[in-house]
Amino acid sequence: MANSNIDHAFTARSKTGGSFEPTYAGALSFMRRRYTKDVKGADVVVWGVPFDAAVTNRPGARFGPQAIRRASAILDNDPQYPFTRDLFESLAVVDYGDCLLDSGNHQKTPATIEREAARILKSGAFLLTLGGDHFITYPLLKAHAAIHGPLALVQFDAHQDTWPDDGKRIDHGSFVARAVKEGLIDPDRSIQIGIRTHAPETCGIKIIHGYEVDEMRASDLAYAIVERTGGHKTYFTFDIDCLDPAFAPGTGTPVAGGPSSARILSTLSRLGQIDLVGADVVEVAPAYDHADITAIAGSAVAMHYLGLLAERRARQDGNGDAHHGQDI
Repeated sequence: MANSNIDHAFTARSKTGGSFEPTYAGALSFMRRRYTKDVKGADVVVWGVPFDAAVTNRPGARFGPQAIRRASAILDNDPQYPFTRDLFESLAVVDYGDCLLDSGNHQKTPATIEREAARILKSGAFLLTLGGDHFITYPLLKAHAAIHGPLALVQFDAHQDTWPDDGKRIDHGSFVARAVKEGLIDPDRSIQIGIRTHAPETCGIKIIHGYEVDEMRASDLAYAIVERTGGHKTYFTFDIDCLDPAFAPGTGTPVAGGPSSARILSTLSRLGQIDLVGADVVEVAPAYDHADITAIAGSAVAMHYLGLLAERRARQDGNGDAHHGQDI
């Protein structure tokens, strides 16, 4: 074995490099990344936000970060498909652990998430968040918009999350309307993919419905996303219920008629030209999962985010020939 250490999450001496330990053993950080609160020198910081008090149906997404980390162990070591490189060869990634929240005082939750996210972003690292229910994206957008200004939002979801909001609600079904109202996102540069429920408002955001996704090639879907975002700084949010329940049963509000994980992952892999500044994966609720199907999908989405960042780093370093070959 290239590395005889076990528990790479704690024994790693560097923020780069694979772990080369058995996929079935060892401490389970995200993709075996080193657990640390020291983000100096990190290109990407992965953290969990175990909050699910904003759900309107089944709770359980507070266990999402644990489940995604567990499922991600199988993704370490070999070059990650469809990317043709070890993502951690030059991309320094750490697992920051979880956001500490007061379970008895949910009104403090938004500010706590925003404050901790802002602290991490101040280091210059890319922040990849594992949820948690979809409300957590609201304070994350606040932290990112404070740095970058209004963002283009690419939202993979079965729900629009644009229900009315009085500015005080803690609700995973209204955070998009609130983000538009507060100027955190630019609706003219934002797009929702996989929608298959009704909401009273679109807020000016372009929608590609679930049935449309089923009829589109991944390359056409990627083109629509790239065209809509138009080169603006972009935040990706992925509600796992975007996927059909056949591919993601472990979620709070599953909706039949969605796309396959293959269709959406293929689409993600083609979005390398987008100026991605932040991302999350939310609504994984392992209590309703079977054989880690949903957690595996969630970890694959998060890995694809890292793949896009690694490919961007390769282009910046003049090694663009390592591109995985997925084009729009």
